[in-house]
Amino acid sequence: MNNFDPLTYTYLDYAATAPLCPEAAEAMAPYLVPGKANLALGGNANSLNSPGRAAFAAMEQARKQLAAAIGAARPQEVVFTSGATEADNAALFGLARAAREKLRLAGKGDVQPRVLVSAIEHDAVLAPARALAAEGFAVEYLPPNRRGFIGVETLQAALGPDVVLVSVQAANSEVGSVMEIAQLAEAAHEAGALFHTDAVQAFGKVAVDVGQMKVDAASFSAHKIGGPKGIGCLYLKARTPFAPFLLGGGQENGLRSSTQNVAAMAGFAAAAQVAQATQVAEEQRLRELRDFLYAQMTALQGVRATVEVAPGSGSYLPNIVHLLVGDLESQTMILRFDMLGFGVSGGSACSSQSLEPSHVLRAMGVSADDAQGALRISMGRFTTEEDVRRFAEAARKVLEW
Repeated sequence: MNNFDPLTYTYLDYAATAPLCPEAAEAMAPYLVPGKANLALGGNANSLNSPGRAAFAAMEQARKQLAAAIGAARPQEVVFTSGATEADNAALFGLARAAREKLRLAGKGDVQPRVLVSAIEHDAVLAPARALAAEGFAVEYLPPNRRGFIGVETLQAALGPDVVLVSVQAANSEVGSVMEIAQLAEAAHEAGALFHTDAVQAFGKVAVDVGQMKVDAASFSAHKIGGPKGIGCLYLKARTPFAPFLLGGGQENGLRSSTQNVAAMAGFAAAAQVAQATQVAEEQRLRELRDFLYAQMTALQGVRATVEVAPGSGSYLPNIVHLLVGDLESQTMILRFDMLGFGVSGGSACSSQSLEPSHVLRAMGVSADDAQGALRISMGRFTTEEDVRRFAEAARKVLEW
């Protein structure tokens, strides 16, 4: 067990997970009392008895709050899941398989359906995409440009009448590029394809409204915005063809079977409300910290920005700084910063144990050698100006170790 002091540790890895916010903890507290007192809210939301009805009412209240926070037209468009990984898997399998069945019923069963995903997606999208390929779908990967963006022209060139699904993330978790999702979704729809976006990193950092984004499906995670781990949701636009991913008791209107975690739902909804309400102010505050940190870090010898982020730019997430450091590997830097009391990462936490260079950076054209020296600093609600100033000072020690 680590013996670090969390109260003095400077955490700068919000893109991996955010500390539990007080609003989420307060919302969950009534569900976590032990014994018979737990029945006040801790029943099975699918039971007809009093504890079950109380849990059901609380669950639907959380659904309404979350729908409002993400801009869903109706609460029933929010399908709770165990997290964003499940939401991404459910979206790709559910939308693609339903679209294939639609082709079959239309007498076009001999058409091989195509699925387009960006090459810089999280593995929670890339892995099910590979599984779809094994099922017989033709899966193609949209290349980003060197700045980390999927261009509308790139998508349009790949579209065709046989494309049934497109999945492009709202914002990249490593370099922070924010995609033009509404334009991409429009292009997909014009070609007759469904559109899904992984909105995990974008929500709470930049404006996210699923209606304005014109998507058919979107994935969200609670723990990235200060909610509890183990809970997420899939926004599924009404009347969108969908083949359920988890089968069983028929919960979530038959779209996702499993007894619901109402306590986590309440925490998720509370965190989402705060993220949505504070988004504009936090975006401005974090952008200033980001720009300061980019200026300080790139002034150090051997350190350069992975992508050129102009001061004040809204094209990149306001809370992520991504750097390439010459002559040092990511793991070495992470451990050195950790010893000095700073938590950072080299990229996606879900693949942090891999010694392979980031697939995101490689797809962007960064060499394997340069990608080995990647450093990601990500900030959030509890990050202060003093935190980033002390980090910039500590960076000199890390580089001169």
